[in-house]
Formats: sequence, structure tokens, C-alpha cells
Amino acid sequence: MPKVSEIKKNAAVEYDGNVYFVKDIERSVPQGRAGGSIYRMRMYNVVTGAKLDESFKDSDMLNLADLTRRPVTLSYIDGDEYVFMDSEDYTSYSLNKETIADEALFIAEDTQNLQVVVLNDAPVGVDLPGVVELVIVDTAPAMKGSSATSRTKPATLTTGLVVQVPEHISTGDRIRVNVEECKFTGRA
Repeated sequence: MPKVSEIKKNAAVEYDGNVYFVKDIERSVPQGRAGGSIYRMRMYNVVTGAKLDESFKDSDMLNLADLTRRPVTLSYIDGDEYVFMDSEDYTSYSLNKETIADEALFIAEDTQNLQVVVLNDAPVGVDLPGVVELVIVDTAPAMKGSSATSRTKPATLTTGLVVQVPEHISTGDRIRVNVEECKFTGRA
């Protein structure tokens, strides 16, 4: 059982009988009092997605949750259900679009390095790679001679995600998008 000061972002912890993903950690050292740091954590319930903001002393202890991550590929999308297939044992995992709403914008049929997060044999979420490759389906026409400028334009990708791209990028181009910052990083 690690101390709160040893918990890192994206860890899964047990707290008040539920399992949470730690999405943000803020450390502060209160002035004028003896003692250690205070850690403010923004956590999301693995099952319901409910947000919880909680503060802990650096000496508090938290249990790490027993989550399993399985490598998968997207098999198909059936209405609001995303169906993933395990890359090793071909097990099928279904997740509702509401459950993975943020991640769904980065998942195309050929997205590589996806992982399904499993808790007690039930899928509860998807882990994305740091960078994904997506195809532009709609953007303004490319302008000649604009490759040297830093101006950008909006581009809609196959998943519906809209990112800013340089003016020389055109419809049909395959680009790389940073998942955490939701930014264009280059052509694929």
C-alpha cells in the first residue's frame, strides 16, 4: 500500500469502496504549520465516470486497484457500442460510447496500440497511445506557398475531431495528433 506522495497520474486507486483513476495531482506545502505536503487529487470513478476532488496528507495511504490492461483492436462500431477484440486471445469487449466519449474522438478502425482497461473481468475504459494517426475529411483547400507560414486552419478528421493544422495540409492527408494536447504534430 503506497503513500499518497508515491501515487502518479493515471494510476488506479481504491478509495471509499470504489475504484478511481487519478487524472490530476496538485501538491501544496501549507505555510505556517508543521507537517508535510497536501496532495489534491482529481479522480474519476472507473465505472460511473463521476468526478471526485479529494485532499490527502503526504503520509496517508491508498490502495492501488487491481486493473488489467489488454491490447486490443477496434473490431466494429454498432450504433453506440464500440466492440474491441483482444489481440492475444480474441476475447470481445463492448464499451458504450458514453463510457469512452473523450477517447472515441481518437479511435478510428485502424488505430494502433489501444488497450482496454478491465476490472473484475468487465471492460471499464480504453487507454490510448500518446499519438494517433487520423485522416482529414474536410478542410479548406491548401494554399500554394503557405508552407513557410505559421498560420493554421481547422480540419475535421474521420472521427469528427476538429484540430488546427498548417495551411499547406489538405483534405485526404493522414496526420498525427497528440492525444493529451489534442494538437496536430505532423504528417503521418
